[in-house]
Amino acid sequence: MKRIAVVLAGCGAKDGSEIHEATLALYALAANHAEYRIFAPDTIQHDVVNHITDEALNEQRNVLVEAARIARGDIEVLEALDADDFDGLLLPGGFGAAKNLFTFAFDGIDFKVLPRLEQIVRKFHARKKPIAAMCIAPVMLAKVLGEYGVEITTGPQGALAASIEEKFGAKVSETDREGVVKDEKNKVVTTPAYMYGDSSIAHIGRGADRLVKALLGMTE
Repeated sequence: MKRIAVVLAGCGAKDGSEIHEATLALYALAANHAEYRIFAPDTIQHDVVNHITDEALNEQRNVLVEAARIARGDIEVLEALDADDFDGLLLPGGFGAAKNLFTFAFDGIDFKVLPRLEQIVRKFHARKKPIAAMCIAPVMLAKVLGEYGVEITTGPQGALAASIEEKFGAKVSETDREGVVKDEKNKVVTTPAYMYGDSSIAHIGRGADRLVKALLGMTE
């Protein structure tokens, strides 16, 4: 049975991991007979957002503690994730991923990546172990693996795709709401999920299943 590491960024689309993406990715892993372990950084979230009003709340929450809501408490700190213990890596999206795992939400295309996560991604890549990413998370892979000409999707083509290609040297391909883009050379597979703002939960579920099938198909 293949073992997949899953990295979360909290709990909630606007300040953590997108819950539909995370949950349906975990379901797809289990349904396709893979084991998974969940990890998150033990850090303070950049903000806490009221998901009804979009207003920032005057409080602090911990990324690991919040991600444990999705993991049902069965979670480990990101520093404990060792690529040698797993067959692949999966990164759900959510605007909070672009806040707590990398800083695209604040810095745009000049964003920085959490150093420990960058180390993990580079080690999976160096070990030729596949990496899957959803929604906004592929943008982070474009920066970390751009020097290798990694191919990703951000959903529809547009200004973001052009900026990624120009800044990082990655290739950005278009696909539909539940499609996947597979980079066989770099063993990277990505799906747009809620990068299409009108995606339904059914789109997310089908995309997650296709993503996981492609991820597992790239394992050795």
